[in-house]
Amino acid sequence: MTPHIAAKPGEIAETVLMPGDPLRAKWVAETFFDDAVQVNGVRGMLGFTGTWRGHPVSVHGSGMGMPSLSIYANELIRDYGARTLIRIGSTGAMQPHVKLRDVVIAMTASTVSTPSKTIFREVNYAPCADFGLLERAVAAARAAGVPAHVGGILSSDTFYDERDDLNAQLVRHGTLAVEMEAAELYTVAARHGARALAVLTVSDHLVTHEALPPEDRERGFAAMVEIALAAAFGTGQ
Repeated sequence: MTPHIAAKPGEIAETVLMPGDPLRAKWVAETFFDDAVQVNGVRGMLGFTGTWRGHPVSVHGSGMGMPSLSIYANELIRDYGARTLIRIGSTGAMQPHVKLRDVVIAMTASTVSTPSKTIFREVNYAPCADFGLLERAVAAARAAGVPAHVGGILSSDTFYDERDDLNAQLVRHGTLAVEMEAAELYTVAARHGARALAVLTVSDHLVTHEALPPEDRERGFAAMVEIALAAAFGTGQ
């Protein structure tokens, strides 16, 4: 046990999917896993372990923002032996060609600040995905015919952002989308020698101002989950 995870030793798989919303973790376990068992409920942050096509796999909520994600990623890796962590969540598109319900596979994640910033001092560390996971996620998206975009995203701890000048520069430099966790996930995984990836579904658009309804945000992201599982375990297995 840790201060935030009540699972017993061996109850967390080496591969963990990490949605921000604990209810999305529950939906993933019920929809995609066989023999899913709840292994955590501390502070309402739900975690489940089961199998997918015979592979042990867990799904665990991370909460909203990089400080919350950092707590769970550190404990999952350090205390439970997680070696592959894949964020599955919603994102806001920042480019006109990225549409609602498209998938964004984050190669890199820029950020203003993360909980790990003080470790690097004057260095602007560049968090990036594990290439093997990224490569398999792209292949899975193509095989499924899912519109997917690969490139850089922004991870921000500011949900109600009023920096139009910053957004304009990010759009100008090709940033695909914005979310709130991936940069710290990539950094924590790199620090501990684990693998990480973020596979995200576009739920709203900063350019067109379109948005999905809340029920779609929670339950309408099946393609994203299937891509994440294929990336973790390989397609056709």
